[in-house]
Amino acid sequence: SDYSAANDLLCKLTANQRAVGSDTLGVAIDWTAWGDIGMATRGSIPTIMKAAGIDMLPAAAGIPIVRREVTHRGTGGEMVAGLRLGVLTDEFDSTGGWAPAPAADSGSIMAQSADSFGIYGGFQASADLDPADQPFLFDHQIDGIPVLPGVMGVEAFAAAASLAFPDLHVVAVEDVEFLAPFKFYRNEPRTVTVEADFRRDGDDIVAACRLIGSRILANQPDPQVTTHFTGTVRLAADPPAVTGVPVPVRTGPELASGPVYDIYFHGPAYQVIDRVAKAGTDVVGSMAAGLPANHVPDDRHLATTPRLTELIFQTAGVWEIGTEGTMALPQHIDRVVYTGKPTSAVGQLQAVVTPRADGSFDAVVVDEEGTGFVSLVGYRTVQLPAPLDEAAATQLREAIAEEG
Repeated sequence: SDYSAANDLLCKLTANQRAVGSDTLGVAIDWTAWGDIGMATRGSIPTIMKAAGIDMLPAAAGIPIVRREVTHRGTGGEMVAGLRLGVLTDEFDSTGGWAPAPAADSGSIMAQSADSFGIYGGFQASADLDPADQPFLFDHQIDGIPVLPGVMGVEAFAAAASLAFPDLHVVAVEDVEFLAPFKFYRNEPRTVTVEADFRRDGDDIVAACRLIGSRILANQPDPQVTTHFTGTVRLAADPPAVTGVPVPVRTGPELASGPVYDIYFHGPAYQVIDRVAKAGTDVVGSMAAGLPANHVPDDRHLATTPRLTELIFQTAGVWEIGTEGTMALPQHIDRVVYTGKPTSAVGQLQAVVTPRADGSFDAVVVDEEGTGFVSLVGYRTVQLPAPLDEAAATQLREAIAEEG
C-alpha cells in the first residue's frame, strides 16, 4: 500500500508538471509488468500474471511508447501502457458496492431500478416495459411493431443520470444519436438498460449514456446485445433558466391534425399535434389537449417532457412531408434543454420549428405568454422508406407552401 501510494503521488505530481516559461509538459507513464527484461520476468511472476489475465508488455512495444511520450511535446498528463489488464479491471463487487433499491422506489418509468455503480462499468439502470401496458408503446407502432419513441430514450438518459445524482438538475441532453430502433417483437415485454459513465466538466457532471437492449435469438448460444441510442446528460446544481420567447405569428392557413395522422403511425397518446401552420419561414405545431396518459402508472415522474419534444419532431416531420414529400425518423439532436412542465403553461403550447439550410432544425416550445418550455438545436432525421397517403400529403403541402 505504501509503495502504491508513493507511486501515485509521484505520478500526479509529474502529470501536472509544467516547466516555467516553456511549453514542456510532464508525463507519467503507468506501464504494466515488462516482458523480456526487468524484474517481472524472473521466477514465478510471469505465471502469476498469466493466471490473473494480465499481459506482459513486450520491450519491442513498450520502448517506442516511452520514447514517443518523452520526446514529443504537448502530450502531457498520465497514460497507461499495457495490453490486457485482467483482474485489475474487474469490479470488486458485482454492483460496485451500490445497494439496488426496489424498482417501485425510483419513481421513474424509464429508470425503474438502479442496478450497479461500478468503478469500470459505470452506472447501470434498467426498466421492464410491456407494450400491452404502456401507452407510449402501443400508441407508437411501425408496421404493427411497438417501437420505443426516441423521446422516451432521451427520458431514459435523463432519468438514469438523475437516479445516480438525485441532488443535481438535468440542464441539457446533448449529442443524442438514434442508432437503431428498439422494437418489441411479437408485442412481448423487454428490458431497457441504460449505462452511464460520469465525469466532471467544470462545475457540471456529465454522463455519457448508452441505451442497450438484449435479445435471445433462435439457434444462437449468446444473446444479441445492441446499443440503440447514445447521448450525454449534463447535470448541475441549479436548474436551467426559463427564457422568454417571441410568440409566433401565423402567416398561413391552419391545418387540422386529421391529415397529419392519416400519414403518421401514432396512436392517441402520441397524436400530439392539434393543428399546424406557417409563421414566416417557420412552421408552428399546436399541442393537442386532453391526450391519454403517456405511461402507467401515471404517478411515475418524468425527468424531461417527452411529448413536448415529440411535438417538435412531428412538426418538423410535417414540414418535411410538405416540402420534400418524404417521411423521416429521428436521427440526431445536438442539444435539448427542458425548462418547464406543461402544467404551468398559460394557454396552448406551440412548437416553433425553424428549418436550416443544412437540413437540420432548431425549435422551441412556447406558451401563449412567451415562456419557453423546451429549446432544441441541431435536430436531424433519416428518411423512412414508406409510401404516403397522397391526399393527406397534398393537404400538408398546401398548408406549408411558401405563399401560404
